[in-house]
Amino acid sequence: MRSYRRRPLVLPVLLCAAGLLVVRPATAEGEPGGDGGPGPGLSAQVARLYEEAAVATQEYEAGRVEAEAQRVKAQRLEQLLVRERQGITVLREDLGRIARAQYRGGGGLPVAAQLVLSSSPDELMRGQRVLTRTNLAVDNAIGKSRRAESRLAADEARAAAARKALEGRTAGLAVLKKGIEQKLEQARWQLQGQADASVAAGACRGAERFDRPPASDARTWAVPVDGYTLSAGFGSGGALWASRHTGQDFAVPIGTPVKAAGAGRVVRVSCGGAFGIEIVLQHADGYYTQYAHLASVAVDQGESVSAGQWIGQSGTSGNSTGPHLHFEVRVTPDMGSAVDPVPWLAARGVPVG
Repeated sequence: MRSYRRRPLVLPVLLCAAGLLVVRPATAEGEPGGDGGPGPGLSAQVARLYEEAAVATQEYEAGRVEAEAQRVKAQRLEQLLVRERQGITVLREDLGRIARAQYRGGGGLPVAAQLVLSSSPDELMRGQRVLTRTNLAVDNAIGKSRRAESRLAADEARAAAARKALEGRTAGLAVLKKGIEQKLEQARWQLQGQADASVAAGACRGAERFDRPPASDARTWAVPVDGYTLSAGFGSGGALWASRHTGQDFAVPIGTPVKAAGAGRVVRVSCGGAFGIEIVLQHADGYYTQYAHLASVAVDQGESVSAGQWIGQSGTSGNSTGPHLHFEVRVTPDMGSAVDPVPWLAARGVPVG
């Protein structure tokens, strides 16, 4: 009944990483869950790995950007060094021309011969002063350029060393990031396996709760997941639906935290049927929201929740062809009374797209 087109699983770069996740088991540590299976823990592991993966991704991207900046800096220094060396070559050519001109003009003769051949002592002294000043100016220019060349070469060497160190660090972060992602992928499907077992048994596991970080603003409504791609929309057709699609699908990886769209009360937590594991909330304005195909739940029926509170984790339980959150807005708690959730959220200051 509810599906979305399969898309590659993409790790969200920023996935509610503003604070630390604190796990509060619904049952005593080591005791079995609500359906007699192993105690809570896998949901918390997936959430923790998501946080670690988000941090590793941020650090990797920061290192990559820094390494690229060092590469650009080293390249710029190399270009300056090439220009400085070209300038030294020109100065040396100028010095050679001066020396040749001096030789042709008698500068290569002994001073005694120059005295004999010059028309006057003043002429001789003027020529000597001009040549001396010219030679000194060229020598100073060459010395200055050589010092600049030496400084640029040292700067270039330091930039190259820094770039190499950063590239090594970035490579290490890439390995760490990949390792976390592999663990996360394995834990995700283990979590989904538990969800499928719960749906098959028709009994939900005990809620595993996560204390979300304090809200950064006073929003009364929130998008139900982060890092999503919109897939099947409200009213769309498909072979898997009896008539038309009655919600909006958000394509996200298994284990993505699912948030309450608004403050309300949990009126249903069920684990069977086409929706798989689902939660239905009742809101003060008379509307209801449904969150379906979950992998785990973090609330119990009858609880009150706030906007943005984590109420479960996404999955692909029930009649689903791939990991996603099926989100509905209804005028009653039951199916058949759905309205388009996208304009409904937009009217409450939560644009989706």
